[in-house]
Amino acid sequence: MNHFTKLPAVLLLEDGTVFHGKAAGKIGTTTGEICFNTGMTGYQEIFTDPSYFGQIMVATNAHIGNYGIANEEVESEQIQIAGLVCKNYNIAYSRKQADESIQDYFQQHNLVGISDVDTRQLVRHIRDKGAMNAIISSEILDVEELKAKLAQVPSMDGLELSSQVSTKETYTFGKEDASYRVAVLDLGVKKNILRNFDDRDVYAKVYPAKTTFEEMEKDFAPSGYFISNGPGDPSAMPYAIDTVKKVLASEKPMFGICLGHQLLALANDIPTKKMFNGHRGLNHPVKNVIINHCEVTSQNHGFGVVQEAVRSSDKVEVTHVNLNDQSIEGIRVKGKKAFSVQYHPESSPGPHDSRYLFDDFINSMK
Repeated sequence: MNHFTKLPAVLLLEDGTVFHGKAAGKIGTTTGEICFNTGMTGYQEIFTDPSYFGQIMVATNAHIGNYGIANEEVESEQIQIAGLVCKNYNIAYSRKQADESIQDYFQQHNLVGISDVDTRQLVRHIRDKGAMNAIISSEILDVEELKAKLAQVPSMDGLELSSQVSTKETYTFGKEDASYRVAVLDLGVKKNILRNFDDRDVYAKVYPAKTTFEEMEKDFAPSGYFISNGPGDPSAMPYAIDTVKKVLASEKPMFGICLGHQLLALANDIPTKKMFNGHRGLNHPVKNVIINHCEVTSQNHGFGVVQEAVRSSDKVEVTHVNLNDQSIEGIRVKGKKAFSVQYHPESSPGPHDSRYLFDDFINSMK
């Protein structure tokens, strides 16, 4: 396998910046929006998180692949990122529990990557210039040819992607005789969210993105609704905004995470916007302003809710605020059992400071 790492590869950004490195994974070409994740561990959870669909991921940790790939540590059935950029690509791994190397895994899933890149320089560039489209190739090394290909890639702004990653068939998770029944609108749900529900005596039924409220209600008569995380621009999803509005009108408890948070805001006439750089990593401090308590959170989003609109709204109130940039990280609807957070309380591999939100949702269904 090691001879693959010797082949050259090129990373070209939309603003014309070029990085040269070595091929990682499958030999080929891939495009997407480039962004970075600051997590020190959990690369496999990042690769398989549906919220990263259509994105080229820059790993800020220096070593990727060093603890191999373990089959049970996935957040979905396949790799979701469009490509990987890293510094050290470690094919040899050092963990007994691992099932295979990162190179075998990437080849199996047709993932194109580039290693031996100065990721510190690259991240500083993206941090200053903002998220933008990029192309990685280990088959075309001519920069002009890559520029022509990159010019055809659509912007993430206005892109609806959830219906592409959502389940095609409904399925259930957990024990049928559990105390609570939760309908999950799958916009790119992570497996660990479902595990957290199962741990709390919930029988969940997962529905494709475009399922209507009426269909879920008639089919499952759930005790509450969960609106999942997912990729793309929330404002390009009128079908999901409509579903959220109907859940709110039904007065049933509702919990939203990430994209689900943005949709709850949109359903209450609060606009969303594309962020200059999103929040992606395992170390973002968030303050719960209701109980005056700080939690360290796992985050993954490129869109956010418009702060001024939330603060001036008479329909919702702020529950959580990001301590790095003061962005709104959580809201609840006044007079209803509906709330949401922008971050990931199910955070796998961690931190676990925010798991209480699942308990809050369960308590609202009692």
